[in-house]
Amino acid sequence: MATHHNGRREFMASVGMGAAALALPGRMAAESASPERKFFFILSLGRIGFKASFPDAVTLAAKHGFEGLDPDAAYFASLSDDDLKRLLDDLKAKKLKLGAAGLSVEFRKDEATFNEGLAKLPAIAAVLQRAGVARVSTYIMSAHQELSYLQNFRQHAARLREIAVILKDQGLKFGLEYVGPRTTWRSQRHPFLHTLSETRELIVAIGTGNVGMQLDTYHWFNAEETSADIQTLRGEDVITVDLNDAPAGLTLDQQQDLSRELPGATGVIPIQAFLESLRKISYDGAVHAEPFSVALRSKPLDEACALTAAAMKKVLGL
Repeated sequence: MATHHNGRREFMASVGMGAAALALPGRMAAESASPERKFFFILSLGRIGFKASFPDAVTLAAKHGFEGLDPDAAYFASLSDDDLKRLLDDLKAKKLKLGAAGLSVEFRKDEATFNEGLAKLPAIAAVLQRAGVARVSTYIMSAHQELSYLQNFRQHAARLREIAVILKDQGLKFGLEYVGPRTTWRSQRHPFLHTLSETRELIVAIGTGNVGMQLDTYHWFNAEETSADIQTLRGEDVITVDLNDAPAGLTLDQQQDLSRELPGATGVIPIQAFLESLRKISYDGAVHAEPFSVALRSKPLDEACALTAAAMKKVLGL
């Protein structure tokens, strides 16, 4: 009986699709096209190796055609309510959005350092919320000299839960990035999480409901993950995204975390498959270049921004 129904379903589908193809060719083409891009590309000066004031970063982002930039909690905190409103109005007029803020709490060291940072977080989170920033992110170091995997996992879950609760009180989402290169997670006595699936396990253990992934093409590539891995996520599970390429001519055993290239520079990382997966899951946050490139850092700031913008526009087809 089941076989009969399946055969009938397949027959009706083939007839229906054939009729639709004859009657509505435009619709068929539209349905087979790539999903619309909901994410936006931003200027992240720190990720390309530069520093500048927030007003200067705004000028650079607008000049080079970026769709946003990194927030600056310290700068926002220095502004009155009226000045902050004028700033946000100016960003809107320039069609610039704010990406995810970096986490201010150092949770990887001793308890005293962690607690000191944690005590300051509520005020910082409130400033970010006031500025309309909705996301905060950080990375997870993938090795430890003293703590075993389980000990490290428990410490991360406990500390990151405290951070996540504070951020949640201000309506902020919290992204965690795994570090994929083998040269990193083999660098100390105890390897720690360095894949998407392991990071998702940590997110479940944290259990606050506002924690998701910070994805990075370099770590995704080094973890030997695929488009299918990204598509196990929902768009809302992804908090922010780094784009880059890997140096050519190296094996995975030779790739170094702090030696990368601008997106699309070498073609080693299948960035189009990565971006297509982001489209398919309807990710709607920021993407930014993070090349850690000595050559890029040696350029004047304005030129480095121009090169970064050109690379981002190329891989996004803009």
